[in-house]
Amino acid sequence: MPLETASDSVPESVSGAAPGAATAGGGKPPAVTTRTEARERAARNRRLVVYGARVAVLLAFLGLWEVCARTDVIDPFNFSQPSRIWDQIWQWVTHGTAQGSLGEQIGYTLYEALAGWVIGVIGGVLLGIALGRIRFLADVFGPYIKVLNAIPRIVLAPIFLIWFGLGPASKVASAVVLVFFPVFFNAFQGAREVDRNLVANARILGADNRRVTLQVVIPAATTWIFTSLHVSFGFALIGAIVGEYIGATKGLGLLVAAAQGTFNAAGVYAAMTILAVVALLTEGLLTFAEKKLFRWKPADAGDGR
Repeated sequence: MPLETASDSVPESVSGAAPGAATAGGGKPPAVTTRTEARERAARNRRLVVYGARVAVLLAFLGLWEVCARTDVIDPFNFSQPSRIWDQIWQWVTHGTAQGSLGEQIGYTLYEALAGWVIGVIGGVLLGIALGRIRFLADVFGPYIKVLNAIPRIVLAPIFLIWFGLGPASKVASAVVLVFFPVFFNAFQGAREVDRNLVANARILGADNRRVTLQVVIPAATTWIFTSLHVSFGFALIGAIVGEYIGATKGLGLLVAAAQGTFNAAGVYAAMTILAVVALLTEGLLTFAEKKLFRWKPADAGDGR
């Protein structure tokens, strides 16, 4: 039986005949480059399709609403119509509101919501981490937190109005109680879900309780905490708006109350539209910050890629 020659025994992938092998110049294999570009192009096209579909759905909804109002399928006095809502927003932008400029009303509501959000987040994170790390504190304060969480927190707004008056303090308090609990429970659960092997390894390396909390527990719970931040800012806006609706001197909630008092449906929807835009912009900023802080996280499996 004849012996194989040296060239016959060399694998195809080593001899240079394999498809997709690196070029002499050291560049990427053409096949790999083509697949990468195809994936990027597909992802870009999908994003464009998604954005286009979103715009189409919104335009279809607004168009159907406008047509139904103009043809009296729905009562335009009660349901208003997009063109009237736009006219109301434009009037507020150009001529201001009865309470002052539109920018002042938006700034007032944002100030109350942001102040309540920051206080609620700080309190929720600190207490959540503390009770998640110290079992004795969890056993003592756990029942009280459950009782407070069971109270419908919106009904506290009139009490805060009596305590703190018509100023921003009562709205900030309403925002704080709405923000605190979702942040607290996420921080608490995040502290409880820390990998015990990481904690054990840190202790083996000589870390005390403070360093374990700061360098292991809090970083591990950050994902849980950021998850609650997206929801909690919406709650902060709700707290500020409800407080202003009940009693205030300025703010978007006061615009809603004033429009309702004059049976101005377009004014109610206009204030709600402005509030929705503010909430979406804030959500976008939070998402951007989260992506910057968590660059190491892999993309979601369900992102459709």
